[in-house]
Amino acid sequence: MEYRTPGQLIEHLLETRGWSKRALAVILEQGEASISKLISGQNKITAKTAIALEDVFGVEASRFLELQQQYDLAKARIEERPSSNRANRARIYGDLPVSKMIDRGWINADGMQDTENVERELCRFFAVNRLEDAEILPHAAKKTLTSVVEENPAQLAWLYRVKAIAAGMLVGRYSPDAVEAAIAKIVPLRGHPENMARVPRILAEAGIRFVIVEGLPGGKIDGACFWLDDKSPVIGMTLRFDRIDNFLFVLRHELEHVRNRDGMDGQAILDIDIGRGARIGLKASVEQQEAIADAAAADFCVSGAMMDAFIKRKAPFFSERDLIGFAKVMNVHPGLVAGQLQRHTGEYHKFRKHLAPIRQFVIPNADADGFGDVYPI
Repeated sequence: MEYRTPGQLIEHLLETRGWSKRALAVILEQGEASISKLISGQNKITAKTAIALEDVFGVEASRFLELQQQYDLAKARIEERPSSNRANRARIYGDLPVSKMIDRGWINADGMQDTENVERELCRFFAVNRLEDAEILPHAAKKTLTSVVEENPAQLAWLYRVKAIAAGMLVGRYSPDAVEAAIAKIVPLRGHPENMARVPRILAEAGIRFVIVEGLPGGKIDGACFWLDDKSPVIGMTLRFDRIDNFLFVLRHELEHVRNRDGMDGQAILDIDIGRGARIGLKASVEQQEAIADAAAADFCVSGAMMDAFIKRKAPFFSERDLIGFAKVMNVHPGLVAGQLQRHTGEYHKFRKHLAPIRQFVIPNADADGFGDVYPI
């Protein structure tokens, strides 16, 4: 026989034995009214009462407690309907890096406890009237062997910040020819880290909105490409690796997306751990886009044919003298050769001293947010 409440079980046990409620009250040394309330469900079965009933009826105490728990839960489900607001708050305060967004000046609130201002500011940040209407900016998230990305809230916030900054920028007129010209202008800059200071202006003149936003913890974003409209491409970067090879690789990767008009379907191309590891779980079309962009980026840093010939000639031992000499022949900074060697050999500990920092040159000349400063929107 199935029982929905502990009271039904007690009532059945009394009937089976031919006992009255008064008899049970005497046995348990309780008032008859208390027994009636237990049977009717007005009083809950406590652990102490369950043990006493076990002594009297020989039914395990856990059975009475289990029925009580099931009854309480069923009653609560009737009285307390599921709340979408509660689910939204869980996603906001549990998943979104709200505290970090406050620290970074993205939303104006005294802290996470300042819920009224937090929720109003998040509506402004995500450009919605109601917080529950905030949707994840569509993006083709890469899945790599080292990182599986599916609507990471830190990435969501980062993308919206890049979008907000890009929307207010003034740049030149975009055209496919302008993109080709921009790439050509960056080629001779590859020899010195200081030359990277000229990149933001070159991109702006080509009609490309170039935005640097420091990543949020857990984001692992290197770069992104999306379009505000069909003539307004945006390249976002985090500069999370402050080194010349990574900067130029990611930049050229994103430029290839712009060049091929990837992301024109309204989806942002979000690049995570770019150039590190094989990708899995991608749609064939996205996988092809990424392979093309990777190949263009690698060839831009150091000619693929020349790099292959160098590796074939010098492998398995690469001396610093060989690296520097090859960089001079290619007219690029040694850090670019070092970066490509690391990618080809998987030995990321070698030639690290040549991976020159570039952040100090790029940020002062770019529309940048983070690294101690807040971009005014």
